[in-house]
Amino acid sequence: MRRMPGLTRRRLLSGATTIALGAGVSTLLAACGESATTAEDSPTPSASPVAPAPTTAAPATPAPTPPTAAATAPALTASTPDTPAPTAQAPAATAAPTTAAPTPAPIQAADVVLADGAITLPASVVARREPRLIAPEPRDLGQIESWRRGGWKTNFDLAVVSYGDILSGGVPRDGIPPIDAPTFVAATEADAWLDDREPVVVFSANGDTRAYPLQILTWHEIVNDVVGGRPVAVTFCPLCNSALVFDRDVLGATMRFGVSGNLRNSDLIMWDDLTETWWQQLTGEAIVGDLAGYFLDPLAAQLIGYGEFKASFPNAVVLGRDTGFGRDYGRNPYPGYDAASGSPFLFRGPLDDRLRSGERVVAIEIGGEAAAYAFTHLQSVGVVNDVVGSVPVVVFWSPDTASALDARSIADAKAVGSGVAFGREVAGRTLTFEPGDGGFTDRETASTWSIAGEAVAGPMEGIQLPPVVHANHFWFAWAAFYPETRLVKE
Repeated sequence: MRRMPGLTRRRLLSGATTIALGAGVSTLLAACGESATTAEDSPTPSASPVAPAPTTAAPATPAPTPPTAAATAPALTASTPDTPAPTAQAPAATAAPTTAAPTPAPIQAADVVLADGAITLPASVVARREPRLIAPEPRDLGQIESWRRGGWKTNFDLAVVSYGDILSGGVPRDGIPPIDAPTFVAATEADAWLDDREPVVVFSANGDTRAYPLQILTWHEIVNDVVGGRPVAVTFCPLCNSALVFDRDVLGATMRFGVSGNLRNSDLIMWDDLTETWWQQLTGEAIVGDLAGYFLDPLAAQLIGYGEFKASFPNAVVLGRDTGFGRDYGRNPYPGYDAASGSPFLFRGPLDDRLRSGERVVAIEIGGEAAAYAFTHLQSVGVVNDVVGSVPVVVFWSPDTASALDARSIADAKAVGSGVAFGREVAGRTLTFEPGDGGFTDRETASTWSIAGEAVAGPMEGIQLPPVVHANHFWFAWAAFYPETRLVKE
C-alpha cells in the first residue's frame, strides 16, 4: 500500500495532528502511520535512536508455538564443538574393514558475555534453535548494515525468522518511549480522568494488584515495572490489540525492554538493554540476536473495564498520568482502526478467513494447543467451558468494556466487550460455569463468581480460580503466529 504524505505514526503519536478516519485506505494509514516522539519529548534515551529503512517483505512465516510457562526455558545460540573424527574399527578375521559412524559432539550451553557478567543460554535452547536459524538473504545485508551503523549491537548473525518479514514501523528505537519509572495513584484520583468503561490491564503479584489503562499504554507500549517484588514488562501493541505481561528476570538477569521501531506481522518487536536481542511481543520469543529461540515467561493478566477493576480490587492502584512525557492521554491516536477492513497495517502474510481480520478473540495456548474464542460467540453465550492442552478452562465474557481503538476519545468509544480466562479446577473438582445474576455461577456448588475469578458468594466464597495466560487479540494477529489454532465461534 502506498503511504500518503503526512500520515505518519510520528504525527499521530506526537499529538500534533489527529486525522479522522473512515473505512478503507485512510483508516489503515491513520491507524498505524509511522513515527513517534521528538527528541525533546524523551527523557534520556538508553540507546542511540535510528529510523531503519523499510525492507521488502516476504510472505509471513508463522513462528512455532512457544512452550507454556511451566515448560523448561530454552537457551541461546553458541558455537558447537567440532565433531570428533571417526575412528576405524579393527577388522574381523574374515570381514572387510568397516568405519564406525562419528559420534556427534554434545550441544553446549552458550554464554553471552556482558560488561558485568554473562547470560548462559541453556544447551536445550541452543539445540532447539539450530535447525531454525535463517541466514540473511543478500537483499537483507544493506538493511542489517544500516541498523549497525545506527548503533544497534544486536547479533544479526542469529535469527529464527526471515529478515524479509521485519518491517520498519517508521519510528526509531524507543521513539515510542517505554515507561521505566511508573507512578501510581489511588482509584479515587484516577476517577477524574478514567471512565469506568475504559479498558485496563490488571496484574497481580504477591498481593500487589495494579491497573494499567490502555489510554496510557497506547502511547508507550511497554511499562517496565516491579509488582510485588517481581520485575515485569506490561506490554500493549495497538496494531494487534495485544496486551501481555512478561517476567523481566531472564536467565538470571533483569532486563529493561524497549520498542525497537520494527514490526513483524504488524506486531511490536521489543528489544532488551542487556543483549539488544529483538523479541516478538505477541509470542514472547527472541527472534533476532544472541538469545534467539528463547521465550520470555508470560504471566497471567486480565483486560477488563476500569469499573470492574475497582469493584474487584477496591484497594489497588492505577498507573498514573505523571509519566514524564507530554501525551494526550485519553485520546486514541488510531481512530477508526477497529473498522479497518482488508489487510491490516504493514501485514504482508495470508489472512485466516475463518473470521474477519479485525475481530477480537480471547486466545489461549497451553501445552502446545492453541484455542481462540470469538467475541461474537462469547457475546451470545456469556461463558465457555473448555479444555485446552488437557487443562479445564473457563472464559468469562464482560459486555461493557470500551474499545481503545475506535473513537478519538476512548471514554466515548463503542463497547466491544472483553473476555478473561481461568482454570476451573478447584480443590480437586472441575467446576462448570454459566452466566448468573451479578456474575457467574458454578453448577456444582451454586457459588457466585466475579469477572476477576473470585467466588463472592456461596460455599466457595473467597476462593480464587487459578490464573491462565491469555489475551484479547485481533484475530489476524493471533492466527498469523498460531495458524493451527482451534477456533470456537459458534
